[in-house]
Amino acid sequence: MEKSYYNPEDLKKFGNIAEFDAELAAKFFDYYGEVFKEGALTAREKSLIALAVAHAVQCPYCIDAYTQDTIAKGCSEEQMMEAVHVTAAIRGGASLVHGVQMMNKAKKLVM
Repeated sequence: MEKSYYNPEDLKKFGNIAEFDAELAAKFFDYYGEVFKEGALTAREKSLIALAVAHAVQCPYCIDAYTQDTIAKGCSEEQMMEAVHVTAAIRGGASLVHGVQMMNKAKKLVM
């Protein structure tokens, strides 16, 4: 089997980032914990958002973590895939809307 650049076992080591800078790691993990607490959005909704963002930033560790988390919070496979499709639509739309910038520049150059 071919090795991947990403080692799934590294996800379990995420807390180890504190080894090189404990103060900043503590601040990050405190902030992270606060962000995912129930608020105007439920923890379940936040988990689905995190799963979608994980796909947008293409983080395999985050995809693994939030696939597990959304399932643990009662999300269905259909809901998870719908979140991924929202990501794909936004990413695609973001690329296409930048086509307007290209069109504006091309029109100036061709005129």
